[in-house]
Amino acid sequence: MMGSVRPLSALSVEDLRARTSMKWSTYGPDVLPAWVAEMDAPLAPSVSAVLADVARTGDLGYPAASGFDDAFRDFAERRWDWRPGFALPVADVMIGVVEALRLVTPPGGAVIVSPPVYPPFHDAVRLAGAEPVRVPLGPDFRLDVDALAEAFRRHAGRATFLLCNPHNPTSYPGTFEELSRIAGLAAEHGVRVVVDEIHAPLADPVSFVPYLRVPGTDDAVVVTSASKAWNLAGIKAALMVAGTAARAELEDLPELVSHGTSQVGERIQAAAWSDGVEWLDDVRADLAVNRELLHTLLAEHLPRARAVVGDGSYLAWLDLRPYALGDDPAAVLLERAGVALGSGPPFGEGRGFARLNYATSPTVLTELLERLGRVL
Repeated sequence: MMGSVRPLSALSVEDLRARTSMKWSTYGPDVLPAWVAEMDAPLAPSVSAVLADVARTGDLGYPAASGFDDAFRDFAERRWDWRPGFALPVADVMIGVVEALRLVTPPGGAVIVSPPVYPPFHDAVRLAGAEPVRVPLGPDFRLDVDALAEAFRRHAGRATFLLCNPHNPTSYPGTFEELSRIAGLAAEHGVRVVVDEIHAPLADPVSFVPYLRVPGTDDAVVVTSASKAWNLAGIKAALMVAGTAARAELEDLPELVSHGTSQVGERIQAAAWSDGVEWLDDVRADLAVNRELLHTLLAEHLPRARAVVGDGSYLAWLDLRPYALGDDPAAVLLERAGVALGSGPPFGEGRGFARLNYATSPTVLTELLERLGRVL
């Protein structure tokens, strides 16, 4: 622990409302936001140190030899007992996902997704010029591997599976068994796999399984960043990480693909991977406390809601259909309760659902649920 105040309790509501980023500036002063994936925490000290140095030196030129990719490799080796191979810098995770889909999906091919899933996945498929194939999550809100097997068979040799690990919005990381089955099926049917692992550092470091650590994933591409775990969405930098057999494909991409990162973004993310782990684990401890509190508050204030709350991030997927709020409960609750949740329908398979971000203080989280309870 870095001090007497935990990261998610360090800032007041007044501090947060003074921020100009999306979460606290989009809605009016009477709304409590729990929608976009930003955390209500101060910066990690290692990140603040880089920003202070940049302000002192004016060092804002083009990026060069930042050690960004090596810092991630060292983090992955310490955290997950896995050392990644070739990694290509890109502007952000979704830019990397689109480039990876364009790279590995055959012309006229398909991209398989498992909704409900992060809404930009659907845009990424369209930008890649591919046919979208939806294989919804199972009734337990985990990957439906049997249904994926059928989709892989139907689209053999002409498809890519776009995987989110941990999944957004459920926060469930893939198990070794699930990921191994997917890798085996992909190899059997000639399906490539592209993985978004942006939330991975927030997952349990003992049980989390990086996709490329699973046998048979050599031709996969993983895209990741420090942005979600260290709350750095405004600092652009990410990595496309190649499985052994995919390295040559990534190396053959036009140089322009790697020009989107900023110099300060690479330096800050390198500092997060290298020296921000204590802060990260303090945040993870706060999130574990908030998960328990969320279950208590839901039982008290929204007893008919079903909450899917994995431990791989800070997002909860709320089934609010018993309250008969229509297709988009978030829109209704914004108006009636002054609480901004993530709208469910854009995730796909999300009618009657909403996403709640609980990366805030226990005080704010309590008021959020009390407001919802009063109108429901």
